[in-house]
Amino acid sequence: MTEKQKMLAGLIYDANNDPDLIQERLRCKERCYDYNQLRPSEVEQQQQLIRQLFGKTQTHFSLVAPFWCDYGYNIEIGENFYANHNCVILDGAKVTFGDNVFIAPDCGFYTAGHPLDVERRNQGLEYAYPITVGDNVWFGGGVKVMPGVTIGSNSVIAAGSIVTTDIPDNVLAAGVPCRVIRPLTEQDRHRT
Repeated sequence: MTEKQKMLAGLIYDANNDPDLIQERLRCKERCYDYNQLRPSEVEQQQQLIRQLFGKTQTHFSLVAPFWCDYGYNIEIGENFYANHNCVILDGAKVTFGDNVFIAPDCGFYTAGHPLDVERRNQGLEYAYPITVGDNVWFGGGVKVMPGVTIGSNSVIAAGSIVTTDIPDNVLAAGVPCRVIRPLTEQDRHRT
């Protein structure tokens, strides 16, 4: 089994010493660099680069530079996806965003994790678990989502949260670690 196959299967793999994975990350970083150098008015070129980079895109999406990811091909975005400045997606595993997902500045989605055992960690070993985000989710500024998390549709993740466990549909969640604060209600439709 190759290191890439291990990575995609959610097994411990050698990310830091495998020449194929190193080369894939380098190619991805080059594309991200190219994307980040485009002028804001060069929307067609931006979308073309993202379509080449990501595993799946829809018709309408926007990512405000700078944007960084590790591989790109493990990222799938739904219709009307929006990510503001400084979005980072470490996509050793699949990262799937539903439709109408809004991401405020300085958010990170990290599928990669490292062993707690210092010897294995110092060997460059890591794992990657998928992140899944439903439809109509809003992430406030500075949110970080950890490996293996699923966030339900129609939920709001408050600014500064660190999401370490699954979040259900239709809730406001906040904190470090992030937890459900309350369900979203009909009254929330009328608040600004």
